[in-house]
Amino acid sequence: MPCGWTSWAAPRNIVLILSDDHRHDFMGFMEGGPAFLETPNLDRMAAQGAHFRNAFVTTSLCSPSRASILTGQYMHHHRVVDNQRPVAEGTRFFPEYLQEAGYTTGFVGKWHMGHDHDEPRKGFNHWVSFKGQGTYFDPELNLNGSRKSFKGYTTDILADQALEWLKTRSDEDPFLLYLSFKAVHYPFQPAPRHHGRYEDKAIDYPMTMANTESNYQTQSNWIRERRYGIHGIDHMETGPLDKDPVPSFDDLYHRYCETVHGLDENIGRVLDYLDSSKLMENTIVVYLGDNGFALGEHGFYDKRDAFEESIRIPMLAMAPGLIKPGSKIDAMMLNMDLAPTLLEAANINIQKSMQLDGQSALPWLRGETIPWRDHILYEYHWEWNFPATPTTLAIRGDRYKYIYYHGVWDRNGFYDLETDPNERVNLIKIPAYQEQILSMRSQLFQELDASGGLVLPVRPPKGVQFYDRKLRR
Repeated sequence: MPCGWTSWAAPRNIVLILSDDHRHDFMGFMEGGPAFLETPNLDRMAAQGAHFRNAFVTTSLCSPSRASILTGQYMHHHRVVDNQRPVAEGTRFFPEYLQEAGYTTGFVGKWHMGHDHDEPRKGFNHWVSFKGQGTYFDPELNLNGSRKSFKGYTTDILADQALEWLKTRSDEDPFLLYLSFKAVHYPFQPAPRHHGRYEDKAIDYPMTMANTESNYQTQSNWIRERRYGIHGIDHMETGPLDKDPVPSFDDLYHRYCETVHGLDENIGRVLDYLDSSKLMENTIVVYLGDNGFALGEHGFYDKRDAFEESIRIPMLAMAPGLIKPGSKIDAMMLNMDLAPTLLEAANINIQKSMQLDGQSALPWLRGETIPWRDHILYEYHWEWNFPATPTTLAIRGDRYKYIYYHGVWDRNGFYDLETDPNERVNLIKIPAYQEQILSMRSQLFQELDASGGLVLPVRPPKGVQFYDRKLRR
């Protein structure tokens, strides 16, 4: 342990802040993001705490990622494989173990697993949530089983609810606050006070956004086709970007940045209260996104795929007296590492009672270097309601990435991230890389098979189920 830093002898309070669709490089302190974007409070977290510079999700989709955060498991273990699938019976979340250890736990915001169900979930003493994706304005919230309508901007209102709980809870027990914002989920809607803030700011368009042969000649066919369908910038969800009332790409981009700015503003409100109340002195604050988001890369505006913009996430942590200010952690972190990390921070050993795929990152936060993973696995299963993206399995190391597209009969993907960080050139057919490709493909399938990850789930379409219909002769 670095000299001068205290131990975790006393369980710390935990504030876990989650956002939606916030890509890893859209923070003011990050190089490569928009220079005009203002995120002083996320910048503050990085300056006063630690920045996980290589943080990823195991599935780039809201509900599966959120379930991985809560369970510490891959999607193929927790079985929340899409945004409609409910949590399987018997699933245990890390807040339940915190409760058993004497923590008071509160959840505020977007839950989403089970989609249309906003009733209080297990593991939380205090519950504030809404159905499905919710709305950016005038939300109806379920407050501990009773519904109440609110006027205003949802990001502000959720921060209000979180602060009210922090101020009124009992001071006797350690606490967990899980604040889960809707922002910055599509369609991007900033607070009225921020709308137009970046209207005149120039955009540095991604090099893979152009519809040119050089961007697509080596890629799988579905990648080019996706730009014309749902989640593609040439046809978005309601029509081509250049036709009214659909906004232009510049509008899309600027509204996204303005929504991020409003998110950051409300994160600052929580941090300010923790400081002014002295709670910060014995609290660990963690911020992360539930998945990444493409803004023009490969002609996309979405997640789901295994490209870097989709699978990389922002991840920051503060803990005065433990985390050295300005720490930069380059080890590969996953969303499923949060559960074991926070449980260890609470002095709870659940290795024997909770199946974990993730690992505790607490030693890294203490400034230690420990044996760690040298690659990550990624899984996404095709959705009938968003059919443009195929089932995708991938393995990513420090330099190379191999992607397998299940059921797509053109070509898979292989990229050298050192020489081609934008994943513009697919090397899958280059003879010099065949040994590396075969090695990574074998490793991907061997590890998934050993973990039970090759049993692909299928969800029937909406309406009368096809297997219930009488056969017509």
